[in-house]
Amino acid sequence: MFAGMIAHVVTAMAVYMRIDDPFYLYAALTLFVVWLVRNIDMMAFDRLQKSELKLADTLHWEKRYVTGSFITCSILGTMCGHALVVAQDPFAELVTVSVTLASMISVVGRNFGSRLNVDMIILAACLPITVGLMIARDPYMSLMAVLLLPLFLTTRSMANGVRDFLFNSVTAERKTAEIAEKFDTALNNMSHGLFMLDGDGRIEVANRKAREFFSIDKHTDLTGRALKAALRLGTRNGVIAKENFGQISQHLDSLVSGRDDRALVRFDKSSWLEFSARYRGEKGVVLIFEDVSERIQAEKRILHMARFDNLTSLPNRSWFAEVVSLKMANAKPQQQMALAVLDIDDFKHVNDSMGHVNGDKLLIAIANRLQSLSRQKYVVSRFGGDEFVLFVPDVKDIEDLNATMDYVIDTLRGTYIIDGHKLFISLSGGVVMSPVAGVQIEEMHIQADLALYEAKRRDKNRWTLFEESMDKRYTERQGMKAALREAIRTQSMDLFYQPMFNPQGSRVVGAEALSRWIHPELGPVSPAVYIPLAEEMGIISELTRCVIGRAVQDAANWPGNLQVSVNLSAHDLNDRSIVSVIADALDRANLAPGRLQLEITESGLINDLKTAREILTELRSMGMSIAIDDFGTGYSSLSYLDMLPLNKVKIDRSFVRDLTKDPKKLKLLRGVVNLARELGLEVVVEGVETEDQLVMISDNNCADIIQGYIFGIPMPHGSFIELANKLSSNPRKLTVVGQSSHTHRSGN
Repeated sequence: MFAGMIAHVVTAMAVYMRIDDPFYLYAALTLFVVWLVRNIDMMAFDRLQKSELKLADTLHWEKRYVTGSFITCSILGTMCGHALVVAQDPFAELVTVSVTLASMISVVGRNFGSRLNVDMIILAACLPITVGLMIARDPYMSLMAVLLLPLFLTTRSMANGVRDFLFNSVTAERKTAEIAEKFDTALNNMSHGLFMLDGDGRIEVANRKAREFFSIDKHTDLTGRALKAALRLGTRNGVIAKENFGQISQHLDSLVSGRDDRALVRFDKSSWLEFSARYRGEKGVVLIFEDVSERIQAEKRILHMARFDNLTSLPNRSWFAEVVSLKMANAKPQQQMALAVLDIDDFKHVNDSMGHVNGDKLLIAIANRLQSLSRQKYVVSRFGGDEFVLFVPDVKDIEDLNATMDYVIDTLRGTYIIDGHKLFISLSGGVVMSPVAGVQIEEMHIQADLALYEAKRRDKNRWTLFEESMDKRYTERQGMKAALREAIRTQSMDLFYQPMFNPQGSRVVGAEALSRWIHPELGPVSPAVYIPLAEEMGIISELTRCVIGRAVQDAANWPGNLQVSVNLSAHDLNDRSIVSVIADALDRANLAPGRLQLEITESGLINDLKTAREILTELRSMGMSIAIDDFGTGYSSLSYLDMLPLNKVKIDRSFVRDLTKDPKKLKLLRGVVNLARELGLEVVVEGVETEDQLVMISDNNCADIIQGYIFGIPMPHGSFIELANKLSSNPRKLTVVGQSSHTHRSGN
């Protein structure tokens, strides 16, 4: 604008000085004033905050700009018209038209912001010239006026074309900048590192993640450097272990050359990168990498969890089987091997007395000793609970096996310090030895389990070698289990009753219901055999339900108010459903609750005394009698007399067995009886078998009820009914020598 103002003012002054026309002096002054006003206006525009302008504001400023340029060009056009019509001086016509057309045409090069400005400048500059040429009334002048029209239109088209080109260029540049900014943002915020290499393997682009991983400063220019330069910087910064540099370079060379398109690269002990290559033909390759260290560590942890026991870190069952299978596959056909199953003796007592946390600590301590063995030639595992398995891949002979197992047991046996407590731990083991050829590890495990069972049955703290006879006994035992389960399911077991008498033996007061099992092949099976078997199988409660249902139903047909007594197992005293089972049985048989007596043993109370006491209290409140059986054989029976809702005490037969030979037994018996009676409990003495025992018990008033072979053995229900009816109609009498009238034992 300043240069234009100088040219315009100088032109006007030159014409004024040539023709001495004051019009051009005023025109020069006006052009200067307009320039000055426009300059001030533009400085005001420069001071604005452009980011705050709205569209209406922009259009307002555009109009002000166009107005200024329109006035300037109007003055120039008027100067041309004046020269053509009024002055009619060749110099004035030449310079004014030249300057005006030059100013008009210059809009092509400087127009950018406004189409309106182009139109106004052309209109303001050309209209006075055209009018002046037409007024001259010269045909040649008129022709020039007509020929100016294409010039004006071409100028307008060129100006607008340049404007569109510039506008599109700037817009495209802006979009390119925006795209580049977005790309840069995405590139530097992606979770993966990226190196873009050219055809020569030199770095073109490295994103922020790549720099961060290799600890490369953001001001360090990597462009044009080889990829190994970045690796060396990473080595210098301690990201890459020096001993791994060569291997890492080989991996990356394979990726860049196209031999591999993916590679997992270890940078140090804890860092892993996974690279993938995207090829661009001759333009190079893009390497994208991800830090997968956490994934690798997680996979290692998952693999460890899948292969090793979570508590002891010993191989678990599945991984043990894989390792053993591999060793067996590599063994010689004639090679002997052994499998041992080890079990901690009385581990349940450790859990019950010290808690499961300390029990786990003991398992860990034993596992640590086992791991010292595994560093030799053995494979060790924990299969669960307190069961450990040891595989010996090469055993020379039985003497070698004896030495090996003695060494293992001696290593594991001993004192362990657990939570400040000293525990002496022993183990039992079952071992099987077999040649490698044709053996199945699962079969060996079963045989070792059988040997372990035999070791525990004989005596703990020892190991036993498997024998074929154990398999036979195991098969027989499994068959007995199946038969017992079927007998309980079909309620085909018999029920016998052992009568309970008053001390004189003249009256039956009740009977204890005792289950009996006749095996279809083995014949009668002792309760001492099948009751522990039912407990082991977890069906003892089902047996109790069968006995209760049958006993209550039978007792409903007994004469008088005879009581029936039924034993409850330890499992029954931990299951509150036993209350509803008993109540339902009484309802079905229509038997008064007072005619049912429930017997419990001390062993049934130690697991959960609180639950057992709540169950017994509820049963007692329903009207049933509660008796503690085998009293005096445990360590805490006296406390039970106070804690439990008891009616009776059944004194164990061990107090009666040597009663006539050992004076201490009588003192103990009298002491227990007196204690029970002080607490308001009835006394039942079990195991009375001889006349002398009965006389001594009667003379010392040590029983309210007698139960023993002297008066009656366990008998079928029909025999008991016959006995009860007989005594109720004809009470028998007997006389004991030296004593007052006593009931005499007649044939039972």
